[in-house]
Amino acid sequence: MKIGSPSRKLIKSTVTYMFLFGVAAMLILPFLWILSTSLKGNESIFLIPPKWIPEHFHWENYSNVFKKMPFLIYLRNSIFVSTMTIVGTLLSSSLVAYAFACLKWPGRNALFIFVLATMMLPMQVTVIPLFVLFKNFGWLNTFKPLIVPAFFGGGAFNIFLLRQFFLTIPRELFDAARIDGCSEWRIYWNIVLPLAKPALATVAILTFMMTWNDFFGPLIYLSDKLKGTLALGLAMFVGQHQTEWGMLMAASVMMMIPMIVLFFLFQKYFIKGFMMSGIKG
Repeated sequence: MKIGSPSRKLIKSTVTYMFLFGVAAMLILPFLWILSTSLKGNESIFLIPPKWIPEHFHWENYSNVFKKMPFLIYLRNSIFVSTMTIVGTLLSSSLVAYAFACLKWPGRNALFIFVLATMMLPMQVTVIPLFVLFKNFGWLNTFKPLIVPAFFGGGAFNIFLLRQFFLTIPRELFDAARIDGCSEWRIYWNIVLPLAKPALATVAILTFMMTWNDFFGPLIYLSDKLKGTLALGLAMFVGQHQTEWGMLMAASVMMMIPMIVLFFLFQKYFIKGFMMSGIKG
């Protein structure tokens, strides 16, 4: 048994890595196909069998994107909305999570369960009431409906994620800070937030991905085409240029690049944030 155990470990590791490699290949395959299509001409996109590497690289698909659509304006709008949403989400969700994790007050656990219950509420249920509310505020065709709600709670999942991370911080730090005369605001700002960088990075990445790819919100609240985001702009691009798939894929690649770069820059904090928050896949 002792002689065969290393062999079994080797076989188990080999099977595991082969399985992970297969899953990774399946996940990366659509991106590689989009990248390949973005460099093809219309005549070679729908060939059967398909060609992954085109005979002639059509780099002009990328430059034509800027000629056929106001890509830079959509990019600027997406960056603005995503940045402001991230700032609002981090500030509001961390404050609420601090109250649930580090402060003791009557009804804390009951209210936290109520907050978690809002995650089960379908988005379609709140669309019409929110639209009417923002219309009465005079916020339609502005970025306010996409940004302002982030400053009021930041979402139940983000609150839950940060609360779980805050619970891992030793209570002795809070007690020592209170003995030294620190206010709750100073404990939150100078102690909790610096220690919670992995969890905050995780929330920031998830918020960025959700906001950057959001199509439904801009479609409902923005009527001016020049105020559209990239997700909305690509949808309008499909309607106007249904046969120019190479340029559409080129625009899609450029839209995905910021998310890929952001994830690889902060993947260490992203993984650490989930692990230390008690949420493991």
